[in-house]
Amino acid sequence: MQVFNTACPRNCYSTCSFKVWVDDGKIIRIDPQPLNLATPEGACLKGLSYIERAHSKDRILYPLKKTGNDFERISWDEALDTISQKLQYYKKAYGCYSVLFYAASGMSGLLNGIGTNFWKLYGGATTVYGNLCWPAGLEATRLTLGDNKHNVPWDLENAKLIILWGKNPAETNIQQMIPIEKAQTKGARLVVIDPRRTASSERADLLLQPIPGTDGILALSIIKILIQKEQIDKRFINKHVLGFDDFAKSLKNINIEETSRECGIPVHFIEKLASWIGEAETMTLIPGYGMQRFSNGGQTIRCLLALQVITGHIGLPGSCWHYADLQGDIFSQPKEPENYYPPEKPDGIFRREIATARLGEQMLSTKNPELKMAWVERGNPLSQNPDSNKVREAFRKLEFRVVVEQFMTDTALEADIILPAKNMFEQSDLISCYWHPYIQLKQKVLEPAGEVKPETEIYYLLAKKLGFSEDEIRMNFPGLSDQEIDAWLEHQISGYPELSLDKLRQGPILSPMLQEIAFSDYHFPTPSGMIELYSTQAAKRWGVNPLPSYEKPIEGQQGESSMRFPFQLLSPNTKNRIHSQFGNLAVIKGITDEPYAQINFGDAAQKGIKSNDTIRVFNNRGEIRIKAKTDASLRPGCISIANGFWHQEGASPNSLSLGRETDMGHGTAFHDNLVDYEKWEPVQ
Repeated sequence: MQVFNTACPRNCYSTCSFKVWVDDGKIIRIDPQPLNLATPEGACLKGLSYIERAHSKDRILYPLKKTGNDFERISWDEALDTISQKLQYYKKAYGCYSVLFYAASGMSGLLNGIGTNFWKLYGGATTVYGNLCWPAGLEATRLTLGDNKHNVPWDLENAKLIILWGKNPAETNIQQMIPIEKAQTKGARLVVIDPRRTASSERADLLLQPIPGTDGILALSIIKILIQKEQIDKRFINKHVLGFDDFAKSLKNINIEETSRECGIPVHFIEKLASWIGEAETMTLIPGYGMQRFSNGGQTIRCLLALQVITGHIGLPGSCWHYADLQGDIFSQPKEPENYYPPEKPDGIFRREIATARLGEQMLSTKNPELKMAWVERGNPLSQNPDSNKVREAFRKLEFRVVVEQFMTDTALEADIILPAKNMFEQSDLISCYWHPYIQLKQKVLEPAGEVKPETEIYYLLAKKLGFSEDEIRMNFPGLSDQEIDAWLEHQISGYPELSLDKLRQGPILSPMLQEIAFSDYHFPTPSGMIELYSTQAAKRWGVNPLPSYEKPIEGQQGESSMRFPFQLLSPNTKNRIHSQFGNLAVIKGITDEPYAQINFGDAAQKGIKSNDTIRVFNNRGEIRIKAKTDASLRPGCISIANGFWHQEGASPNSLSLGRETDMGHGTAFHDNLVDYEKWEPVQ
């Protein structure tokens, strides 16, 4: 029996460190790795389910070819021969841009960059720009503070006021609840602002449930109250903040009674929260990612961040803007969000003209050349991208599709050839995190199951099939052996004497670039060198107000479109999935409910709907038939269906969302999504 230190590579805040026990080629146990101060108590349920996931009977272990409506096993030679022939044909007949290379965030790691190397060698491809997850908030933070970083997670216990604004860490970042609860034992107040009553809000001293998409005006009203009561940090503002006077003047037309009607929060609760903020000795504001997935998402985040800025809660223990920490990402140049953006001038290799947010629509409309083939890895766009019915249509219009995948997802079902993907235990890689500042080695602990090949090997072999020279292959790909992979990884960290694979095998290591209390040196890498409430970049690059301002969502309850579809559809993450991963595992299915739509019992009563009734949720983009669960925890006028369900389960909320970008950052405005619903009964 062997014990290895490793870390979870999923798109999740925690990026947990843990120990994995291997016996006779199988994972048998997963234990905490307390050396990671952010995740000392070990993995969540999803992490524990890796024992099943690694050895699942449903895992794809061999290359598969579609024959009719089914798939049959084929050899690697046949798979690679077919793919290489298609690549050569499309390049000659239509050009490299007729091939779409789509890679998402299903598994993180430095070795993922090898895919880009392959497509450069091929001569280029069409790729996407933007991101599904968080770029509007990243860009809002970058414009204001100059960098995306926050205090180390364990500093949170020093806060006297903690505001979870649209975040539910008790389900989506469970390790964060450790310092929150420590802070509460020391007397800290916890405020939760969320249209849903969540597991996190059960611990709160105050819960506010605003109308979705109106968080910006709520923040600005609180700021106006604080300015009027002079409960702001004038010394900090005068020394470190650009544009405060203009910002304060811009609030003159904000009226608290009108704000109350706009966001649905009673005046006395707005005043109470303002009072708590004004009195707070230290404050950490933790926004979630849901708010910035509205069409006004970037400006909303700028409004919230302004609340932190004008009170001087930056650069101090217990006081920070806790959105994203990229201090552990010592490898990317440029860093997120700028690496999501299309180049100002085409590089002549990749055609980045398709927005991730509008994948289906723009795949269908792309010309000169049209798309003929797609390669998908580390992603499931047919369930996870908005307007997924149109995404399916676009994929079915292609002539040839390759999907590299572990399980038979919605996207894999559309493939002509499926190549079996490695799992996290079958190849070593280096990973960082966007919540804590550790660099970690995800160690290889198992030989690949069946005929699985790591993606690096797939690309290596495909490059051989396409006839690239030995020098080209050697320069762009590590070799096939574990030793060659380790040598490649060692080279990536060779500039950091604190790091080595041998050291990382012993456990996680803090980033050499770490500033434990973010901005404690009061260095803000903005054009002015100050915190920029007034941002000329925001106006020039994105065409928005240079000051933080509230703009109504394009499709929201406060607009005209609500007359036809009056309910706001929310698609939050759930504790038992990471987007569309893990939900297919037996251990997860055994403890979770079947898909359901959560609705307010008052709304339900008006429509004659009871819990466990089947309802039809619909708008002009699609419909879902799903069971209802009614309670009083969700704000009236909202309906919630968890993100991550597959179309195979009949419950993907992206059947109803529109492909729309956020106001900045090329993000995805999933949550501008109005629907209606009704009781549904099958025709007899």
